Order: sequence, then C-alpha cells, then structure tokens
Amino acid sequence: MLEQRELLRNVRHIEIRTDRLSEDFFAGGYHSVFKGLGLEFDEVREYSPGDDIRSIDWNVTARTGSPHVKSFVEERELTVVLAVDASASLDFGTQERSKAEAAAEACALLAFSAIKNNDKVALVTFTDGVELFLPPKKGRRQVLRVIREVLYYQREHKGTNLQAALEFIARTIRRRSVVFVVSDFRDDGYLDALTILGRKHDVIAVDLYDPRERDIGPVGLIELEDSETGRRVLVDASAPGLRSKQGIHEESEAEERRKLFMSRGIDLIPITTAAPPGDPLVAFFERRRRRLRR
Repeated sequence: MLEQRELLRNVRHIEIRTDRLSEDFFAGGYHSVFKGLGLEFDEVREYSPGDDIRSIDWNVTARTGSPHVKSFVEERELTVVLAVDASASLDFGTQERSKAEAAAEACALLAFSAIKNNDKVALVTFTDGVELFLPPKKGRRQVLRVIREVLYYQREHKGTNLQAALEFIARTIRRRSVVFVVSDFRDDGYLDALTILGRKHDVIAVDLYDPRERDIGPVGLIELEDSETGRRVLVDASAPGLRSKQGIHEESEAEERRKLFMSRGIDLIPITTAAPPGDPLVAFFERRRRRLRR
C-alpha cells in the first residue's frame, strides 16, 4: 500500500502531465465533438422574417397583439461518465505503464477536458460487479478524485462483469451522457447491454492492451497465470508457431471487437501501455470531427 504522500505525488504527476495536453489539444475539439445533447428555452422575442412559424408563442402573440416566437439555445452542459475496469487483469503491464496506469492517464485527459468545458464527470469502477460510484460533479477536485480512484482503488474482487456495470449505468444515469467504457474487454456476454446503453447515451469504448499480450517474445519456457482466475499454464514461448498463433488470435479478437462495436454504433479507441494515451485520443477526436462535418 502506498503511503499517502507518495500517492498524492503520483496523482499530481499525472495531473501535470495531462492538464496541459487537455488544454492544448482537447478543449476545442471536445466542444465540437461532444455538442450539447438537446435544446433549452432561451427567450420569447418578436417575430422576424425567416423565423419558423412553428415556434410562434400564441399566448404572448395574443396578449401583445404582435407575433412573438420562442427561441432556444443548445443545452451545453454534458455529463461524462468514466466506466473503468478495476479487475486484476488491469494490473498487467510490461512497457512504460500498466493497463491501470494507462486507464488513469486516459481518464485524466478526458476528465480535464470535460471540466474545462464546465461539464460534469462521474466515475464507475467495476470488477465482477460495480464497486464504486462517484456521482456527476464539476471541478478539479472531482477530477483528482477520479485519477486517485482509478490508480489506487483497492478492489474487492478480481473478475470482470461488463454486463453488470453497463446495466448499472443504464439504471443510474438518467440524463443523456457521454459514456467512456475503459477496459481490456476480457469478458463475454456484454454486447447486448452495451448496445442498449448506446441507444440512450453516446458510448465510446477505450480498449486497453499490452503488446506482450499479443507477442510474448522468444523467452523460452514461461509460466503464465490468469490474474483473474489464478489458472496457470506452462508454455514454450520460444516456439515461433506458438507466438504467431497467439498474436494472430489476439489481433483477430481485437479486430472482431472493433467490427462488432462499429456495427452497434459504438466507437472504439485502442490504447497501448507502450505509449501515452494522448495520440490515440487526439486521433479519435479528429475522426469524430471529420465525421460530423460530412
């Protein structure tokens, strides 16, 4: 268990690393990509040529004797929900960071971008059930709490149940929101729940992976352990055929997941532990922006 001082230092390090990036690259793109999800009443004003006659306020028109219309503005305030996998498989990492650390950096970038646009941020952490829920709030304190919980939350269970987490969000978050599901998606049976959630909210999947999950490397005999189930297996990683088969399997699963999500209207952002998450997130914003311009 980290001492409080070290914990705060690590959280502060992520804040410094991500705050400027969110300022420089995300704030403007964030606003254009995640537009307000509705309209709210602004004012009643006198009718002008070209106004939609369907917006005429007949009560005010009758009272004043001249036509008046209702005007509306985009409802700007959003809620960003970060649904973060806290299962044991997120502890894995052979590169610059673990998958949990990559998740924390990605969440920090998204959360700082949200608060710079005066939006609310919520956090759901889950394993084989929902373990923590931080209701939507604004401000820097909320973002720092999110980073701390993603990095250092002490899980009660090791497994993964994406379906339970997605169903919890559908029940709990009533107002249409932007939902980032941050996970390595090592689970089954969640696709229908993800699809249903996507009908109500703007859902984006953040797919975390470590390169060694796709290529162990020629390290000879090695004992592999499933961090969630404890199951162990001895393999000869020096056998090229085994490494090729493993890599093809992992790559095909990732590609199949991408196609499935796309068919259900869910965007997917792959993030590796071998590099900071800024580039793939920036690329996602650019893709979204181009798509919205069509």
